[in-house]
Amino acid sequence: MMSTNAKADEFIPVDSTQKSYPISGAVAVTQNGFSILPMFTLGKPAAIFDLSVGNVRLAFEPQFRFSLEGRPWSFIFWFRYKAVNQKKFKFSISGHPSVAFRNTTLYDKMGVSKTILNPQQYFATEWIPSYQVSKKVNWGMYYLVSQGLTEGINHRTNFVTFNADINNVLLAKDTFLRFFPQIYYLDIDGVDGYYITETLTLSNKHIPFTISSIMNK
Repeated sequence: MMSTNAKADEFIPVDSTQKSYPISGAVAVTQNGFSILPMFTLGKPAAIFDLSVGNVRLAFEPQFRFSLEGRPWSFIFWFRYKAVNQKKFKFSISGHPSVAFRNTTLYDKMGVSKTILNPQQYFATEWIPSYQVSKKVNWGMYYLVSQGLTEGINHRTNFVTFNADINNVLLAKDTFLRFFPQIYYLDIDGVDGYYITETLTLSNKHIPFTISSIMNK
């Protein structure tokens, strides 16, 4: 997976008493279309567009996903609030409405098939506590619960992860590696299981691109 940042990914620190709403954005291109839940993929190359506007506490972060064929995959409209933003400990609360697009095959009276995009609506919330162990290591937890709003789709999804974020590992001059392993539990309408995933990201501070690889078991 390759991504490019239009501006810095992190919010610019500002005085919380001032009205400042920095805007940032990023584009990711992936050959398999990974989603928030690592075990679910589009199964084909995709592009993901991220935008963010907000301040040090509250942000609106919409995400637009498309297959490289030009078809929409999903639109997610995140509202994120940093309830605790201390030096070591941080805790964020978020929520979003979203629309996922799935291909549906219809048949006319003559038996001729036609494929249309069927929008499926969801609403989800997430809770994200994290603790900074050192400048390069963070421990965290992530909990997401999603409610399907369209008839015939998954009713309730619970997704819980325990993760570590090991970043800025120097490989060569100005070239760094980020390692993000996590173990997670997934329950979809009573069907559940445990999984392990890891993400490796290679970056160079002089190049506005990163290359990532995601593995899921």
